[in-house]
Amino acid sequence: MAKYNDLDLSRWKEYSDIETDSLWVIDKRDNSGAHSGHYHGNFVPQIPHQLFSRYTKKGDWILDPFMGSGTSLIEAQRMGRNSIGIELQYDVAKEAHDRIVTEKSNAVKAKIVVSDSQNCDINKVLLTEGINKVQFVIMHPPYWDIIKFSENPRDLSNCSSITDFLDSFGKVVDNTINVLEKNRYCAVVIGDKYANGQVVPLGFYCMSLMMEKGLLLKAILVKNFGDTKGKSNKQGIWRYRALASDFYIFKHEYIFVFKKVG
Repeated sequence: MAKYNDLDLSRWKEYSDIETDSLWVIDKRDNSGAHSGHYHGNFVPQIPHQLFSRYTKKGDWILDPFMGSGTSLIEAQRMGRNSIGIELQYDVAKEAHDRIVTEKSNAVKAKIVVSDSQNCDINKVLLTEGINKVQFVIMHPPYWDIIKFSENPRDLSNCSSITDFLDSFGKVVDNTINVLEKNRYCAVVIGDKYANGQVVPLGFYCMSLMMEKGLLLKAILVKNFGDTKGKSNKQGIWRYRALASDFYIFKHEYIFVFKKVG
């Protein structure tokens, strides 16, 4: 089997910083250098760092179809991986670009494309870089309508129903997995939501969708998260609401890892 990472197993005891358990407790976000936590809804850099360490090699190409503030591209650049990020909003992509170039590495490329990942001609994008496949895909889609990222009707956060959300997400999956090299990996970072008195299990809906498309489920990882901006400094209020009602406060999200086997 072709090797898909740079780990030297003769030195396995030295990799104490690499997670191998399914529960990830990350106490503090890495905001060093170009990383920034200002963008509402972006994930902590430790997530792509862990995934890239386990499933990619230096020089590999990583695709992020929900680039946002560019966290994946910054981390890929730091780790000697090439990367392509697709972002729907020009102003968000421009801001990400301006930060990414502050840590620019001549050894690797970080390419930003302003487009809709549902129908972007990704094959054409790859050809401009002289490649026809990527070695890892990392997806951090909106958690449906929890955060409204734009007024664009193509934005997944504007989907009118869970059916529309999954249909749009499925189009992104089809478009990106098509360019993923066989026997390589992809990951989806997603959380659930609460609406109309019940949990909407977005995570498991997305997991099932990926499996229906023939991807092999390799891991279900659970990661903690702290207070969101909407709940910041309101811990007491939310605890009271939970005690007064029948729900629990979300403190976790999922990272699903899949392998493309066919």
